[in-house]
Amino acid sequence: MSLSFLIGGDLPVHRLGFGAMRLCGQPGNFGPYPDWQAGMGLLRHAAELGVQLFDTAHPYGPGFNEELIADALSPYADSIVITTKGGVEKTAPDRVFPDGKPESLRKFCEASLRRLRLERIDLYQLHKPDPNVPLEESVGALAQLQLEGKIRHIGLSNVSLEQIQAARAIVPIASVQNRYNLLERGDEPVLDYCTAHGIAYLPWGPLAAKPFEPGAPIASGPGTLQTVAAQLGAPPSQVALAWLLRRAPNILPIPGTTSRIHLEENLAAARISLSQNHFRSLDSASTE
Repeated sequence: MSLSFLIGGDLPVHRLGFGAMRLCGQPGNFGPYPDWQAGMGLLRHAAELGVQLFDTAHPYGPGFNEELIADALSPYADSIVITTKGGVEKTAPDRVFPDGKPESLRKFCEASLRRLRLERIDLYQLHKPDPNVPLEESVGALAQLQLEGKIRHIGLSNVSLEQIQAARAIVPIASVQNRYNLLERGDEPVLDYCTAHGIAYLPWGPLAAKPFEPGAPIASGPGTLQTVAAQLGAPPSQVALAWLLRRAPNILPIPGTTSRIHLEENLAAARISLSQNHFRSLDSASTE
């Protein structure tokens, strides 16, 4: 099993990344992270441990999450890949809505470039299709930003298989970021399509955590997961991440945390070798 993947065919990353969303104020991941220095330290520690892919988005904060990443990691090592998202606006902890208008996407992208202190964003993803804007217009706006050199690769998030296919008719799509984990596998047709076409698949909620809520519910998941974890002498959450890495070679999990202990625990999933029997038994876990 390879632990590296080429996003867009030319952007190498270690497959276990870091989702930075939790490094924001609360409630609702709104406002700056209250212990800015600790947040910087956690991000730097992740990089020291070999994390190369850091995932953020405009509405995380909004904006503060990108600023924290820049404070911690800029100037960026050549191996670091920052992926951010635009197409969702956030004006309050409970006021979040899609905005995929071309002029809005340009505004979001250019603001992210400034906050992240980048001249080009390696992977920029449409955060969510806007039902009030034709998908072709939103994707076309990202294609224009790519032509201008502001985006290296284009990705999609929270999309259906049909939407991916429609977007690929306009511009190459390097990644898809949808919710998927050991317990929630409704997106498997999209995952299989991405695998067949060499598209990076970034499962958000890889430990079944609910948006804006702490903890990893998968830790108290089905009996099979608990049994395999006990046999391997590893935490259930770690085994669940190892299952994702084994499930398909294009899966790039991006677990997030505010804890150094949990960060190290998550990254140790790369060292777990699941036997074929363990893998098959975990495949039945979501149906228990």
